[in-house]
Amino acid sequence: MNTPVTKPTVTSFAPQFLVDDLARSIAYYATLGFLFGAPWDGFYAIGPVNGLELYLKEAPKHDADRQFRREHEHLDAAAGVDGIEAFYAQCAANGARIIKPLTATAWGTKDFYLEDPDGYVVCFGGLPAADGD
Repeated sequence: MNTPVTKPTVTSFAPQFLVDDLARSIAYYATLGFLFGAPWDGFYAIGPVNGLELYLKEAPKHDADRQFRREHEHLDAAAGVDGIEAFYAQCAANGARIIKPLTATAWGTKDFYLEDPDGYVVCFGGLPAADGD
């Protein structure tokens, strides 16, 4: 009897950010639309948004590494967004630290970079709105 081969499918992929202050980071990402429940043991939280997740863990990190990544625009995470212009406006209105404004790319999208309170650099990008939208 032949057993059918099931093609593996990745169903999620979540970054885990080490943070200095879990409550502060939860509050920050909540302004971007992430929803967090109560932290586990006071040091770990998972925030879903639109079927995706971000993991936050209160733990030490290396400041020199954070500075190097920021100076060279090395991303810690990248996310695709439908409605990139509206999302950019929401982030700006909610006080996100935008380190690269919304800009058209050579490959036909628009993206922007923000830096969270712990120095993580996150790129959000997507297709621009069609003319007349």
